[in-house]
Amino acid sequence: MKNLTALIILAICPAMFAANASPEQNYKQAEKFQKSEKNEESFEYYLKAARQGDAEAQYNLGVCYRKGYGVEKNLTEAVKWLRKAADQGFPMAQYILGKCYSDGIDVKKDISEAVKWYLKAAVQGLAEAQFDLGNCYLAGYGVEKDLSEAVKWYRKAADQGFPMAQYALGSCYANGEGVEKDLTEAVKWYRKAADQGLAEAQFNLGVCYYNGYGVEKNPAEAVKWYRKAVDQGFAQAQCNLGICYFNGDSVEKDYKQAVIWFRKAAHQGDAQAQCMLGFCYENGYGIEKDYKQATIYYHKAANQGLVEAQFNLGICYYNGYGVEKNPAEAVKWFRKAANQGDAQAQAILEDLSK
Repeated sequence: MKNLTALIILAICPAMFAANASPEQNYKQAEKFQKSEKNEESFEYYLKAARQGDAEAQYNLGVCYRKGYGVEKNLTEAVKWLRKAADQGFPMAQYILGKCYSDGIDVKKDISEAVKWYLKAAVQGLAEAQFDLGNCYLAGYGVEKDLSEAVKWYRKAADQGFPMAQYALGSCYANGEGVEKDLTEAVKWYRKAADQGLAEAQFNLGVCYYNGYGVEKNPAEAVKWYRKAVDQGFAQAQCNLGICYFNGDSVEKDYKQAVIWFRKAAHQGDAQAQCMLGFCYENGYGIEKDYKQATIYYHKAANQGLVEAQFNLGICYYNGYGVEKNPAEAVKWFRKAANQGDAQAQAILEDLSK
């Protein structure tokens, strides 16, 4: 009888421990299961700790519901638990709740409410929230547009090493938005973000080297940074690398290689690449001459508002290159280009009006 009693005691002790466990103990158990990729068990312990009022557990429980980790995906429950954690001041929950309001995820879209939660997280030093708050001030989303305030929040996040904020701060310096224009400072911040692998920054750093903006002009260094961005599939870098091959800038001139890169970028919707690919088809650079294909790509770029493509498409319609000759359609595209200040299109329209 003594042995049987011992077995019963041993059997019920773990259950008693779980029932009496503190929030911290339940949270640690949840983390342990999470590391072992036992999502259902992890969820159960996050739930225990969350019900005991642990803010971090409430946040993680919200993530579980949001992502469907160990439980059926439920955005309503996700928002409920994120709000509980946010109300306790947990910064990441405040930030994610802000994102929910920004995107309208299971709450009515409300940019002002998003800003409110971003600010709560940002003042606690959360870089992601500081960056998004900067975006709101830059664009005037949910707050009055204030470029200086945007720069302030970008800088706070950038100083923590957040690459998107470093890139955004570089762009502010490049364009003189909220700060005095300073291309050297722009390059500094682009480089910080580029060194962390951010494709947009790598591309812009390449542009700076190609044109000598804030650094000594160095096409070879430009190509190096374009290639880094290209390796991540960044369309504008693909286009610019194609231009380097087209012109022979720090690479051997190779129209076929240029066409390869123009096509990759064009298929991602890059207007400049579409126009360049059309130009190659029109003139037979690196590919068999094909006026019909040229007009197809000019159309794609022109519909995105690219002035060069609008002018070239006007020429195609005027002369009947790849399309039926149509003076009225030609004038339409010349006028679109002229309205953007294209001098050639303006001159042609003037001649046609005589």
